[in-house]
Amino acid sequence: MGSEKLPLAGIKVADFSRLLPGPWCTQMLGDLGAEVIKVERPDGDPSRHNAPLYNRESVYFCSVNGGKQSLALDLSKPDHRTEAHRLIADADVLVESFGRGGAEKLDVHWDRAKALNPRLIYCSITGFGQSGTLAPIAGHDLAIQAATGLLSLSDAPAPAFQAGDYAAATMAVIGILGALRNRDRDGAGAYLDVAMFDAMFGMGNIGLASALGRLAGGTGTPAMEVWGGNPRYTTYPTRDGKRVAVCLLEAKIWRRFCEAIGRTDLAFADEDPAARLSSHGPRAELFRAVLSEYCLAHDRDEIGARMIALSLPVMPVLTPDEAVASDHVRSRGLLEQVDHPTEGRTFVLRNGLMEAGITRRSRGPAPTIGNAHFPDDAQPSRRTVSKAG
Repeated sequence: MGSEKLPLAGIKVADFSRLLPGPWCTQMLGDLGAEVIKVERPDGDPSRHNAPLYNRESVYFCSVNGGKQSLALDLSKPDHRTEAHRLIADADVLVESFGRGGAEKLDVHWDRAKALNPRLIYCSITGFGQSGTLAPIAGHDLAIQAATGLLSLSDAPAPAFQAGDYAAATMAVIGILGALRNRDRDGAGAYLDVAMFDAMFGMGNIGLASALGRLAGGTGTPAMEVWGGNPRYTTYPTRDGKRVAVCLLEAKIWRRFCEAIGRTDLAFADEDPAARLSSHGPRAELFRAVLSEYCLAHDRDEIGARMIALSLPVMPVLTPDEAVASDHVRSRGLLEQVDHPTEGRTFVLRNGLMEAGITRRSRGPAPTIGNAHFPDDAQPSRRTVSKAG
């Protein structure tokens, strides 16, 4: 599909965000065909300096800013604010992540933006939102996960994945697409208050199920057990000191696994369908012992190969290096090599929608820090920006 036929072809996004949720959101919009102009300080988005580096640029920065253009502005300077206002007047979407009150201090807030461009879709991404008792708190992912109640469901001291950041980014993309659709009908802009907390809390319908039951006056029991307490849904060490993830919730899958390991005696015919999300009560110790014994008797990849051949969800726990080099990633085309003007060969994770024909086939490199200047007599649409490559 040519770029002019992509869903967001012709849409211009002014990206005033930094770090993770905003940049990942705007990169997704760029994948869908939008032109994304990243506004950053002359010394760059702080995430440009996050280790590890390719050469001078952060691998992380390149992974969430691909295909964008860069406009270097110091918004504490009046002339630079004027340039920002020209960009806002010419944009369809603005995304910012300054934290509550930050956009007002820099004069790129919603009221100013709406006056400059009544058709603008303005999206603020913060940790806890523009209102509420926690609104002043900085939006760090660990703090978000703690406040949602979801962090307490695991014994790990900290999550291994920035679920709050990506939840907010995803919700922002959905909100922006919806607001653009509304604008197609009525011509009006919109303000979106997207909070990492709201996005992740809203995805907690399984983890918070017992609490919701108690809130309604029930006991909230038995608890919906998914992580760790269910012996058929956890990880086990293998003979070679590695681990496999056992995901045998459904009774029919459990029966097939039991047949595969010669333990049909464990596939109880009286199993309650609800047991799939339980700890399995008095049978838990038996299940855990048998699964542990089986896994410790075989190497990780031996188990993985056998289970994959049987289409059973018992999966080797891969390291990041193993995952990016895996046959499945290669077969799905989920990695792309991108040549960067200063970093040389880089690799990015491709958008999973690329095969659907609604995104760019290639994202392009993350931008170098650019300085764009509007001539005094120029219209915003004639702006020049620095673009990687």
